[in-house]
Amino acid sequence: MGSGIAQVAAAAGFETVVARSERGTRGQGAQGHREKSESHGREGHNYRSGEGEIRGRLKGTTSIEDLKNCNLVIEAIIEQLPAKRELFGALDKICPAATIFASNTSSLTITEIATATKRPQRFVGLHFFNPVPVMKLVEVGANDCDGPRRV
Repeated sequence: MGSGIAQVAAAAGFETVVARSERGTRGQGAQGHREKSESHGREGHNYRSGEGEIRGRLKGTTSIEDLKNCNLVIEAIIEQLPAKRELFGALDKICPAATIFASNTSSLTITEIATATKRPQRFVGLHFFNPVPVMKLVEVGANDCDGPRRV
């Protein structure tokens, strides 16, 4: 899911940093994006024509420190509240106050995840649908003091 989100962001012209755990790096990276773009090219999506440009906007890392200058961080990790809260707590310490955090959760409450940060007003849910480069649908859930709401 995360690599699809990264591919779409890079294809839209954004410099994109893809952070993965050491375990999550096997078989990923440029080769994975190349295979995905070829697959989507066969499905009638035109990612292949700009493949070099897209790859040029993707930077891979295994250190969340490399996210410290991002304007937007979209998380797409395991669907477990403790893991998401741990990640966002760590990101909250290194990212500027203006950074917007987004979770790709499909079942957890945005408000519960956002409490791991000091910026709940800059926390949203962005629920992408698989495969991200093909599906043109994203649910946006806003964090609200009365609980999450769908926008």
